[in-house]
Amino acid sequence: MNARGWWLPVFGAVLGAGLFLVVRGSLTDDGYITLAYAKNLAVHGEWGLIPGSPANSATSPLNVLLLAALTLLTRIAGDPHPVVALGILTVLCGGALGWAWQRIGRTLALPPAAGVLGVTLVLLNPFVLSAIGLEVLLIPAVLLVLTVFALEGRPILFGVTAGFTVLTRLDLIVFVVVIALSAPAIRRRLLPAAGFAVLTAAPWFVFSWVAFGSFVPDTLAIKQTQVGLFAPWTYSTGPVMYYLGYPVTVLVAFVPALLGVVALAVWAVARFSVRWPEFPALGPVAALGAGGILYFVAYSFIGVGPFHWYYVAPTTTVGSFAVAAFGAWFGQARARTALRTGPPLLALGLTGVLVLSAAAVDAAQGVPWKSPVIFGNWASAQDYARVGKELDARLDGASVASPGEIGTLAYYCECAIIDEFSDRGHAKELVEKRIATANPLMSLALRMNYHWLDRSITPRKPDYRLQYGSGPATGPDSWQVQSAAKGVGHFTLTREP
Repeated sequence: MNARGWWLPVFGAVLGAGLFLVVRGSLTDDGYITLAYAKNLAVHGEWGLIPGSPANSATSPLNVLLLAALTLLTRIAGDPHPVVALGILTVLCGGALGWAWQRIGRTLALPPAAGVLGVTLVLLNPFVLSAIGLEVLLIPAVLLVLTVFALEGRPILFGVTAGFTVLTRLDLIVFVVVIALSAPAIRRRLLPAAGFAVLTAAPWFVFSWVAFGSFVPDTLAIKQTQVGLFAPWTYSTGPVMYYLGYPVTVLVAFVPALLGVVALAVWAVARFSVRWPEFPALGPVAALGAGGILYFVAYSFIGVGPFHWYYVAPTTTVGSFAVAAFGAWFGQARARTALRTGPPLLALGLTGVLVLSAAAVDAAQGVPWKSPVIFGNWASAQDYARVGKELDARLDGASVASPGEIGTLAYYCECAIIDEFSDRGHAKELVEKRIATANPLMSLALRMNYHWLDRSITPRKPDYRLQYGSGPATGPDSWQVQSAAKGVGHFTLTREP
């Protein structure tokens, strides 16, 4: 790649850095779960949310491993800094998005604007920025790199990236299969590609099965038992729920994906028609968009709630196909007078308007953010940090039951704060409950996954309990907090009988 070819990766990295500086003080509680895992691994060499308590509730092994490795690098200057590590990873993901779009643009002869739109469509997405800390940037980055190697017909690199993809989230296997089948060069060498994917991912999954009795993080079973939190809303109707609360935000996040669905349907018909035999051969990029649709359908059936970060994979991938499709059509229209330039140019322009609208939604939160656009936690990150630090001094080594949100408290308290995310005994109870209440197919899958789970694990009994209540704090062992979603509230520490 010549010097001119680096401008798009640099653009993605710089934009990622700038956006991280905007959101770094507003990370959600679930984002801090990942950061707590990374800190515990980097400092204590343990896989768990709290020191001394192995757990399996990290949804993305690769995200934790990368953050832990970067946290180790930050220790060169003294104390570990997982938040700084998250900033570095955000920059790297932005650069990877730019690199992928540069390669896609070169292969498909896309206009430069398509790459810029593709990068900004992901990085400015308010659903993505509202969940920084989770694997929301790693997902589109690794999937676009996977698409690049499929487009370029590199089965070995495709296989290695496929391994990293399922380490990012096991459910992304949907994309791996669809993209692999869409590329003739990968199909012809499917065995080597699959072999390198297994060599890349198998060590972790074997370790997880042996150490934790499960290939899949406990988070799946935990989240399936929490679906009632959103009743009557489900994953499939979740976009409507969010639209009622955040109409503009949902439009800028979902309209590019809706354009992608339309573009995919038009492309599928036109690509194989007699009338347009030379329609753009988007292949793996179309498979990327189709994978996003299949992902949405699969999640609608597995029984999880509409947590906003679950929509990142389908919206970013189908939206990315929209950009690539309209860019390819515009490129052909510019080269061939037989094709009209109006529709693809209009579509690219509309996508650009949506990107600017997303930027306006993000900027409306203020600079820097005090809370994410999509937010439902009981306290701000700053208030949770204050409570966590003071709670550590107050407990003096004792254990405490989590109030229900644990990530930020665990990160700053570094104490024995207990719930299903940090204590395997509590997680085991939810796993068994989920197996008992699941439909026959899901129950079979869960029983197979947890076949080697140690059923003798018992829940840890806490010494104290931390509880949340609305309104100002009153009395001793009580901390007042503020949330953009819940208003004024307080946490109270009580002794367990």
